[in-house]
Amino acid sequence: MNFKKWTMLTALAVAQVAAVAPVGAEATTTTVQSTDSVSGQQAQANVAESGVQNSSGGQDSTGTPNSTTTSDNTGVTNDPLSGLPTDTTNGSSVSSDVYGDGTITNPGGSPTSMGANQLILYLNSAKMEQNGQVYTATQPMTVKDGVSYVAIRSLVSRVGLQFSYDTATKETVITQGTNVLRFKTDSKVYTVNGEARQMKGPAFQQKNVFMVPLTSITQALNIPYTVNNTTKQVIMDLNQKPKASFTVQQKDIYAGETQVTYLTKESSPTGLPIVNQRWEGKQDVFQEPGTYVVTYSVLDSAGNWSDPYSVTITVKPPNQPPVALFTTDKKEYKMGEKITITDLSTDDENAITKRDWVNKKLAFFEPGDVTITLTVTDKHGATGTVSQTIKITNELLYNEDDFNKIFTPYGDKYSADGSQVPTMATIPVTSTSSPRLLIRANSPERVFQDGIVYQETGSGSTRILVHHVNETGRDVKMYVIATNNNITPANINVENSGFAGPSEFATAAGKVSIQRYFQSMLDGSKRSSTVLNPGESRVILQDLNAQKIKQKQVISLLSDLYTDQPIQYTVVVLDANADPLTALPTLAKLPKDGIHNRGTYANSDISLNYTEEVGKTAQRIVLGDNKVDPNLLGTDGLDGSSASNAGNFGVVYKVKLDHVAPYSLIAFNPRGGEYAGYAMVNNQVVGIPTNGSVQAPNEMSVLYRTGHIEESVEMYFTAAAGSNLPVSVVVMPLPPIKN
Repeated sequence: MNFKKWTMLTALAVAQVAAVAPVGAEATTTTVQSTDSVSGQQAQANVAESGVQNSSGGQDSTGTPNSTTTSDNTGVTNDPLSGLPTDTTNGSSVSSDVYGDGTITNPGGSPTSMGANQLILYLNSAKMEQNGQVYTATQPMTVKDGVSYVAIRSLVSRVGLQFSYDTATKETVITQGTNVLRFKTDSKVYTVNGEARQMKGPAFQQKNVFMVPLTSITQALNIPYTVNNTTKQVIMDLNQKPKASFTVQQKDIYAGETQVTYLTKESSPTGLPIVNQRWEGKQDVFQEPGTYVVTYSVLDSAGNWSDPYSVTITVKPPNQPPVALFTTDKKEYKMGEKITITDLSTDDENAITKRDWVNKKLAFFEPGDVTITLTVTDKHGATGTVSQTIKITNELLYNEDDFNKIFTPYGDKYSADGSQVPTMATIPVTSTSSPRLLIRANSPERVFQDGIVYQETGSGSTRILVHHVNETGRDVKMYVIATNNNITPANINVENSGFAGPSEFATAAGKVSIQRYFQSMLDGSKRSSTVLNPGESRVILQDLNAQKIKQKQVISLLSDLYTDQPIQYTVVVLDANADPLTALPTLAKLPKDGIHNRGTYANSDISLNYTEEVGKTAQRIVLGDNKVDPNLLGTDGLDGSSASNAGNFGVVYKVKLDHVAPYSLIAFNPRGGEYAGYAMVNNQVVGIPTNGSVQAPNEMSVLYRTGHIEESVEMYFTAAAGSNLPVSVVVMPLPPIKN
């Protein structure tokens, strides 16, 4: 093989950057800064090798010119870059019929265009040249067992890398910007940003100089180079461009209004500082609507400009305030006549976020002129207002009570004489129960310390109710931990689940959790299955622990599960940063507060059926009173004491009325105090009420009405945590419908 071929293949290897692991380094990593005499760029070099003599007595760390070379007598079988055969004797040349007389491009890359900042390495030589200045490496390139090696240390300041030695791991460390390379003596494995990679040959020490295969560095750091066979040079291009990008903070930009914020991002692959920037088309406020292209570029300290980065910005016309507009189906109404209002408000972006009404009512019950006003607000805070006046005559169509029964929408409430409700006959429903175990964790409701608030074992159909307030004075999380104490795997299936919070308001948290529980019954969105191995504990129902619970905040959870083996459920409260499975064995069991309820209760699915006609007269179904509807009895799973489920919270009632008379109203009337929750009526989730709460005893929340024929009505109800029991579901005839 001729000299030209060998030198070319060897040159591909010299494009490597090399580092030195000091022999006999101290117990700590020590670095010094060396300054590039050409660019002023600094790079770290290990103190242990500072002032190491090169083969002719010159010092690499000083950059003193020295042209003396050291011959490499190592035989080569295959070049590590190309894999082609090479001669075992130095001094042969590469034949032109194989490669020609030009240059060989960096393998795997595109032809390199050289800039001003070049580093030239000479084949089989310690000579290095950078921008006209000659330097001497501590060791020349070496070919060993067919692999080409270079000394890391000699190229550190030339290429702009940082070098150190980690005595803890015994690794030589090379850093370029965010890239970190780690080498070990006598190992073929090195890491690039923590990822292990294989080298062509192992790193080694040669005359106290750390040598590595060149491809380990050029490939890892994407350093482009070319090989000139005629001049026996490897030419490294150190002009790696910086990168620039930016985003615009504002989603919508309006001409003449929006102050545009540009968020820039710049980086240099070699870690050079960014010293300048250039904008094209940038405006802080665009005065005219249209499309604009904004371009951003940056300059590094070596004089390299990034490729321009462009963003197209669409500038909208100045925001127009929304236009408020509505119509009424008539201009004149009787007292107690339904008023139909149609909102026709518009916005140039269809972005109305708020509607405020004055005197928007379904009917009025006193004669005279009434002015109805609507104010609409868009997402920018601009408003529009409109008013219309209607006339209410002296003629009466419906009185207020009759009107409310007929026209109040589902989920809305109306005022009524609550004293009449206890006088109504109770519907003699047939009650049956199903074997679903209820685990109720609600005491201590106000939790003052970390610990176990409840623990119980359940098998088969199980329901878990959790409702607590954080009073620890710090952020906490709550968890439900399932433990399989059996000798075989257990299956856990979540069927339905509703969680709400953290919230400042107990009533609101309880209400929303019931809404989500019923919605999950309809859409199956919370169904999941998991297998718990013998002896395994796992956090389940993770909506509960998805967020931190701050001081005074409330959470509420209602979930149905099915397991094929007994599972121990532990409800815990912990500091928000603690690991629940690690902490579980050390947690104390918290005492109940003596006010609220916790316990384990069997048969918590209750069906109430009535097959006779209802609705001809006013009748009621009473729930949660401990008389007509007795409390479930059970035990406290933590202390073994007897428990009574006051209010029957966590019980799910399925009410089935087979024959509800035509033109009947079904309404909800609280008897124990304020109530806010949801029911599911004929597969529709209905608010009690949808907005706010309903007050005992003189408010009714409308659940359903039958039409002109008899209907079967099925309703699911469960008491919302934070609300008050007992309650009544009232079925009554509607007043006669008038034209």
